[in-house]
Amino acid sequence: MKKSILLLAILGLLFSCHKNEEELAPASLAGTWKLTEVLADIGDGKGTFQPVSSNKNIVFVSDNKVTSNGQICDFSIESNSSSTATYSEATHTINCQNRPVQYELNGNTLILSYLCIEGCQAKYIKVP
Repeated sequence: MKKSILLLAILGLLFSCHKNEEELAPASLAGTWKLTEVLADIGDGKGTFQPVSSNKNIVFVSDNKVTSNGQICDFSIESNSSSTATYSEATHTINCQNRPVQYELNGNTLILSYLCIEGCQAKYIKVP
């Protein structure tokens, strides 16, 4: 009986570890991403992401183009004007008229880092 319980515990552990690895696997950049949080630090390094209510989405397509229902190159949550840009997976940047926006892909989370003095970032989640 003890061996059966031990075997079940080990199998459960193995399957739960496998599931966690799948959740951490990077998503494909191609597709639609919804803005969910922003970080605007006042310069003391203590800023944290805060949830936002926004309909802003960005869409990465396979020919290195990105579109949005808001301004891609501006640190804004507004979704009232469309914009387009290009991106490079090699340099992890969105090319914005002499102001590249860095991006980081971590699983189903995409973080855009804008050029500003105190640190400005926008967090997006992948839309299924």
